[in-house]
Amino acid sequence: MNCSDLLTEARAAIPPHEARLLLRHVLGLALAALEAHPERKVSPGETAAFRALAARRAAGGPIAYLIGRREFYDLDFQVTPEVLIPREETELLVDIALEAKAGRILDLGTGSGCLAIAVAKQLPQAQVTAVDLSAAALAVARDNAACHGVSVRFLQGDWFAPLAGERFDLILANPPYVAEADPHLAQGDVRFEPRAALAGGPDGLDDIRRIVAQAPAHLAPDGRLWLEHGYDQAPAVASLLAAAGFVAIEQRRDLAGILRVSGGRRS
Repeated sequence: MNCSDLLTEARAAIPPHEARLLLRHVLGLALAALEAHPERKVSPGETAAFRALAARRAAGGPIAYLIGRREFYDLDFQVTPEVLIPREETELLVDIALEAKAGRILDLGTGSGCLAIAVAKQLPQAQVTAVDLSAAALAVARDNAACHGVSVRFLQGDWFAPLAGERFDLILANPPYVAEADPHLAQGDVRFEPRAALAGGPDGLDDIRRIVAQAPAHLAPDGRLWLEHGYDQAPAVASLLAAAGFVAIEQRRDLAGILRVSGGRRS
């Protein structure tokens, strides 16, 4: 078979742009090369691999897991089912870190390492630490850091547990914030993502409460904490920050106009 035949076949089950992406992955081709040579012959092994990926996608498997990568902040990251798929709204936290130009930066719940690595890539002078509870996620993050040639200290533990006595100028976190009964957990890509990285208790705020309560002990004077949260959680997160003694509380909107991250300065 040739490329054109396989793409036509796959379009009965998945969108054309996804079929092209999967075929490019199997063949190791750039988009321009695939479009310029639709008559290119595909080996039986390549055909079988493409059909398997197309079938998994038709069953709902996330593209990022099928091809093993996802772009974040113009960098390419390895992703596996052990880590959350990087999302565009989390890039807000990178922007905030670049504005702050902090010397000591902590990324809590690093997952694939995309946030910590993107920050370290843009701020090579910063000392970046990243923590995750999952050893499997940290293995992915370490591979990504090596791929991008950045220096990030990775530690395994439950939020601040491995950081006794340490303080930072900036703490960033994209914690679980989806309510356990939220129907979105049974829809789309999130069905395949690690639930521990998504669900944050009955109201989605359990982990955010813990981070906000413990963060002051790990912030340098005038240090700042910034968290990503759900589309409807901005008022609750602002209240938690204020109750914990944070001042100069700010909130930022994502590209859809949703208040997506909230932060404050240690009093």
